[in-house]
Amino acid sequence: MSRIVVLDDLASEGLEKLDAALGIEYDVKIGLKGDELKETLAQYDGAVCRSGVKITAESLEGNQTLKAIVRAGVGTDNIDKPAATRLGIVVMNTPAGNTISTAEHTMTLLMGLSRKIGPAFSSLQAGRWDRKKFKGSEVNGKTLGVVGLGRIGFEVTKRAKAFGMKVVAFDPFLSAERAEDLGVTKFEKIHDMLPEIDYLTVHTPLTPETEGLIGPAEVKLLKKGARLINCARGGIYDNDALVAGLESGHLGGVALDVYPDEPCTDNPLFQMDNVLCTPHLGASTEEAQIGVAVEAVDLLVNFLTTGEIRSAVNTISLDPKTLNSMRSYLDVAHRLGILLGQWHGGAIETCELDFQGEISEKDTRLLVSAFCAGLIGHYTDDASIINAEMLCRERKIEIVRKSNAEHGVFSSVIAATVKGEGITRHASGTLFGKNMPRLVKLDDYRTEAYMDGNLLIFNHTDVPGIIGYVGNVLAEEKVNIAQMAVGRAGDQGGAAIGVLNLDNVASESALGRVTQNDAIDSVHLIDLPAISEFPDWLM
Repeated sequence: MSRIVVLDDLASEGLEKLDAALGIEYDVKIGLKGDELKETLAQYDGAVCRSGVKITAESLEGNQTLKAIVRAGVGTDNIDKPAATRLGIVVMNTPAGNTISTAEHTMTLLMGLSRKIGPAFSSLQAGRWDRKKFKGSEVNGKTLGVVGLGRIGFEVTKRAKAFGMKVVAFDPFLSAERAEDLGVTKFEKIHDMLPEIDYLTVHTPLTPETEGLIGPAEVKLLKKGARLINCARGGIYDNDALVAGLESGHLGGVALDVYPDEPCTDNPLFQMDNVLCTPHLGASTEEAQIGVAVEAVDLLVNFLTTGEIRSAVNTISLDPKTLNSMRSYLDVAHRLGILLGQWHGGAIETCELDFQGEISEKDTRLLVSAFCAGLIGHYTDDASIINAEMLCRERKIEIVRKSNAEHGVFSSVIAATVKGEGITRHASGTLFGKNMPRLVKLDDYRTEAYMDGNLLIFNHTDVPGIIGYVGNVLAEEKVNIAQMAVGRAGDQGGAAIGVLNLDNVASESALGRVTQNDAIDSVHLIDLPAISEFPDWLM
């Protein structure tokens, strides 16, 4: 039975879905903070929140229970994502639920600003009839600049074009073909777009790259009289630059629904002309609140019951179908990470992963995460596919990923190389059949070895009697050999490697005796999972 805590008000339709979910218990606990929030989060498998609760690093510290947090909404600024990721907690949001409502509110502010709706109504409330004072502007034929052409940006674009506006866009991930399909002009640099537009709207998350995206220099690039709208995240526009632009008369108007710190009731813009502001109403429609509540519950229940990860903001989305199709190779990648972490034995500085053949056409980011989970497991016992790559990078381990679709001897191979402290180790793995992991290369030696249980790897000179010698030592030490593989780089008498799968762990005494043979250079004992043993995230 999985347990979920609801931390903010949620539409009744979302709670009804929780009531109907099999294998789920839930509690509603609103208004938590500090130690009370920390203690609560430690008791549940999943949490649903909106923007009210602040899930900080302190509230997550030491948490070993929580598996996922879902934000019923788009923005996740109130969740410390690095802290969650470090603990292996998936953070998901609901990007689809409030798409239409936010797009409509963007157009509402754009039109209201253009026709001076706010001050016109205020004058009527004051008992004045000032028709001449509130002459507006048509949007037909004007150019709208859109920064971020995701779901909301796309819906805004459709509505703007319906009003007869020309739309231009800046989005680093927008292809030329997609821009053409949407009927928008794409700019490669935002500074090149700004002088061309009459209106600007932004639809991006708040990141180090987008914070202060429109500052004093950018305001000066805009046409005189340009109007700016923001229904995305406070902080994308520099507030002081907006004030200065209005005071100088360079800006024709500003419309905001979001602010750097919320709730916000004190902002110099609120007292200025040609300004229209609302208290974060972008998603405040009945339909949107129902949509995000239902979507949030679906995301969390599906994750806890099937392992599906959708709309994640701190890891790769992973649906059951993809997981099933890649499970065996995820297992191979994970085992390679475990093997190389132990075999190298020191501080690793670089990991290079090369995906060859059919596997290169899969989402290799998942395979990198699985490998990192195995590798970093040598240093910590809480690594998962969610946090492993972050944990590696925090330890200054550089991750390099390569792909090559050409087939070699095997239809798919994962080749991994780790370097550090002057030591380089390489291992390649593949699958035999559907689910039998095999080592096919160690350093420069081709081999064929099982990737499970207790492995004894020994480097030696390829001369007669070595395998017999090792076998005799292990027999005398009561260690049974289950499987054996050998490989050599060149001709007989050169360097070679041996890999033994042992039924029980060889003692330090046994290892010492093995290395007493002058032809044996080194010996390593590797502890791999049993063939049917998988980490929790791969079950």
